[in-house]
Amino acid sequence: MKRKYILPLFLLFQIIFLKVISLFPEVVERWYSNGLYVLISKILRTTLGRIPFSVGDLIYINVIAYLLIRIWITRKLWRTHWKDQVLKTLSILSIAYFLFHFLWALNYYRMPLFEKMEIKREYSDADLVAFTEKLITKTNEVQFQITQNKNTKVVVPYSQDSIFEMSQNGYDHLAKEYSFFEYEIPSRKKSLLSIPLTFMGFGGYLNPFTNEAQVNDQLPMYGFPNVVCHEMAHQIGYGSESECNFIGFLAAIKNDDLYFQYSAYTTALRYCMTNIEMKNETQFDQLKAKINPGILANYQESEDFWKQYDTFIDKGFHAFYDQFLKMNQQKDGLESYSKYVDLLVNYYRNRGF
Repeated sequence: MKRKYILPLFLLFQIIFLKVISLFPEVVERWYSNGLYVLISKILRTTLGRIPFSVGDLIYINVIAYLLIRIWITRKLWRTHWKDQVLKTLSILSIAYFLFHFLWALNYYRMPLFEKMEIKREYSDADLVAFTEKLITKTNEVQFQITQNKNTKVVVPYSQDSIFEMSQNGYDHLAKEYSFFEYEIPSRKKSLLSIPLTFMGFGGYLNPFTNEAQVNDQLPMYGFPNVVCHEMAHQIGYGSESECNFIGFLAAIKNDDLYFQYSAYTTALRYCMTNIEMKNETQFDQLKAKINPGILANYQESEDFWKQYDTFIDKGFHAFYDQFLKMNQQKDGLESYSKYVDLLVNYYRNRGF
């Protein structure tokens, strides 16, 4: 066999392998997520975590620049030597696909958190409303503790670097209750691509090749702590967006700092209210009237921020990311973000905050 066919065939093998391994989540959980990945993530975060800037973003910038240059240089070869160009492209994709899954993305195929934590999947509309009412009470309470005025929006007094450091506190508390949520060796950074991320409509992302938690530094600050905790959940080996929303919520509300708690509660409340609005607008209006005006002011702050960047760019990237998630064990696509309401309602069904 000619060498130029090896990597393209390896890509096909990888696709088949992932189809098979998806049938054995317990194997992935034991040997990869709690085995090989733990070692990989420690090496990457130990190596890159103390570097003050995003190495992963620099890699992306250079790779994109290189690919654009290569496309321009080889543009004429696609007409005369298209077969060789296709094989070279598939070879590059094969290597990237392997590294993507080997370094992090096999976590998409691990056991669902529902099973791991023995949380039920189903709940009624009445359960959702009851939970949301409790959440409104708790969010109002934290907002008033911070501002001493129910009409005043929360303004976070910390720098973003301080929030990165403070986020460890919540995970330390969470790990005392659930050891599998332990977070070690920090690698949390402001993304060098924050402005492009904003236009794309994203608050952050985990770089799977460097294991750096990248956070958009343009975000409204009241929600910043929650985004940091969400990206840290990806770092400890969880691929599902709904599960990372849930883990990030738990880590933030267990933080000793009220601003972290407020960030998590307001995010969860927004998701719950959105779910209720889709089912019963009258119920939504009744619940909204119970939310402190200061909280609604923070929501408006966030809405105004994102509205500035509401263009065809973010719609295009959201469509792409929706398909990406569906290809990686998250059949609900972008809707999987809000699926963490299922986890919240069932987790707190018989317990308080």
